[in-house]
Amino acid sequence: MSAYTAVILAAGQGTRMRSRKPKVLHDLCGRSLIEWTLVAAREAGCTKLIVVDAPERPLDGLLGDDVELVVQPQADGTAGAVAAALASLPAGSPVVILSGDVPLISAETIRELVSVHEDTGAAATVATALLEDPSGYGRVVRRADGTLEKIVETKTEGDATAEELLITEVNSGVYVFDPAALTEALPAVGTDNSQGERYLPAVLPLIEAAGGTVAVHSVDDPSMLLGANDRVDLAELRDLAQMQIIEAHLLSGVDIVAPASTQIDIDVEIGTDSVIEPFTALCGATKIGERSTIGPDSTLTDATIGDDVTVLRSHLTECEVRSQASIGPFSHLRPGSLVRERAKVGAFVELKNSDIGEGAKVPHLSYVGDAEVGAGANLGAGTITANYDGVNKHRTVFGERVNGGVHVSYIAPVEVGDDSWTAAGSVITEAVPPGSLAIGRGRQENKDGYDARRKREAEDKK
Repeated sequence: MSAYTAVILAAGQGTRMRSRKPKVLHDLCGRSLIEWTLVAAREAGCTKLIVVDAPERPLDGLLGDDVELVVQPQADGTAGAVAAALASLPAGSPVVILSGDVPLISAETIRELVSVHEDTGAAATVATALLEDPSGYGRVVRRADGTLEKIVETKTEGDATAEELLITEVNSGVYVFDPAALTEALPAVGTDNSQGERYLPAVLPLIEAAGGTVAVHSVDDPSMLLGANDRVDLAELRDLAQMQIIEAHLLSGVDIVAPASTQIDIDVEIGTDSVIEPFTALCGATKIGERSTIGPDSTLTDATIGDDVTVLRSHLTECEVRSQASIGPFSHLRPGSLVRERAKVGAFVELKNSDIGEGAKVPHLSYVGDAEVGAGANLGAGTITANYDGVNKHRTVFGERVNGGVHVSYIAPVEVGDDSWTAAGSVITEAVPPGSLAIGRGRQENKDGYDARRKREAEDKK
């Protein structure tokens, strides 16, 4: 297969999305719609990527250094969008037209379409699909011998006849063109339709009239050619994409207990024999090692998880949990947290920008922020690191094998030495030397007879 250019149409207004965000930037399992298309084009081997943007250039700076952005000066239809890219097309090599809101097309399908185009010697090749419900799609009208007669749009009443609306073969919006044939025919595309737009399918009969061959290639999996016109369509695409992602993980040796209640983004990596329990969301660039169990009821975003880790009913964001550690239930690991090998972060614990050493334990009901916890340390229930003085953040440093009492507050910056102890209920404001016991609480004083005196005083006031 020879080199080719991909032109991705992304200048549409997307008004039916009811959103201030451009349609092609809406999320689909961890990537924007247009990023799915860009990834497929790159994997298919395109040598140049061109994206057609709206005059406001909302996509500027968002698509990668290998993308050339061109502007469609006015919203005059898909033919106008392609016309905006003509000046950037290299001579000779085929040009593939893709849509930024048709995200599930695969690299294999693009390569297959280009191969059909080259093998048939066509000047234009259009990809089609058979849909049970073709509503909203342009219909493919064939001649008696099966060749393409025309493609009719169905955006508004009057675009197509009643007979044409019964056709279930639809135009995918994916084409391959010889650039010379496209450049010659495109200026002649007019606006003779109910919306007054220049539709790209109208270029096909012009190319044929000029002596070029128009090939039709039907795609076996119609889901690859589904687009997102509104949020209902987007939800359908999300179900399809999620099914593909989960199926790929299942086939690679991951146990996903309840696929229907599990969310996994496209860039998530999961090792063999790991178990994903129900109601778990794995988002962003999360990476999970082998034999780990995640969930149920857990959300991981851009987290790195080692081998043999357990995460139970917890929320982890931009953090790392190393092999054989355990998290939860009901823990919150915030960005910058590192839980080292065999460490334990127990129930109702929040970590923020903290390093929990090998084999260390923060068992329950604690907040540990901006802290270093040495190997083998054990912080008691209700541990608090007071890391913020109202202006700046400060660090608390726990040495190795520290034994923290329950309900202890450490007022940062403070260091607690190796093998030291802190008494329950203490407020630690000064450094604790290694091997010592720190007691930071007022001495208890009992007031005998207090209740009787209080009652007498209350009677006297009546």
